Amino acid sequence: MSSTRPAAPPPPTPKPGRVKVYRALYDFQARSDQELTFTEGELMYVSDEQPNKDWFQASIGGKKGLVPANYVISENMEELPNPLHEAARRGNMDMLAECLRERVSVNSLDKSGSTPLYWAAHGGHLAAVDMLLKETKVAVSVQNKLGDTPLHAAAYKGHTECVRLLLEASANAFIRNQDQKLPIDVSKDADIAALLDKAMKENRINEQEYAEYLSDSDAD
Repeated sequence: MSSTRPAAPPPPTPKPGRVKVYRALYDFQARSDQELTFTEGELMYVSDEQPNKDWFQASIGGKKGLVPANYVISENMEELPNPLHEAARRGNMDMLAECLRERVSVNSLDKSGSTPLYWAAHGGHLAAVDMLLKETKVAVSVQNKLGDTPLHAAAYKGHTECVRLLLEASANAFIRNQDQKLPIDVSKDADIAALLDKAMKENRINEQEYAEYLSDSDAD
């Protein structure tokens, strides 16, 4: 399928910004060395900071170049919602690494208000949790719409090593969800409860919160 092209692409000016991910539904043949050639099924990463309205700066397989805007914003492309979340949820390390390399936001939120780290922890995908935590800008203790953090998810699902990694990355064990539950409250595993209890005792900044937790536990 063809689309009307602008006369000539401008000089490429790649800039970091919010990145959207598309899957090509048709082949595209570049007509200059500034454009990108791609085939059906390939993934394209497109920044929201663009040279002008006619051309999009994009990346495919690590190669950067330009594609006509009217080709991307059409039936030629399928936008993939929350690709980093999906990779984290499935433990798809290749896709996870590619999304991070192409600067898909590590702290973006899906419809549930959850981050990719939440879904990696929820699924017990240790390698994915580790990779996400190594991102310098990752937010470790983001609450979703239910108030749950990645630490809540890992504790509830019984993923001991994910809990350990999150705590080593300074995950906040004192955050309560909408049910007023701490991560230790939702844990069903003795080893995880012990890890969380130790982390709470060692966190001097939150000694008062720990005392309140003990008081609540005694009341129960």
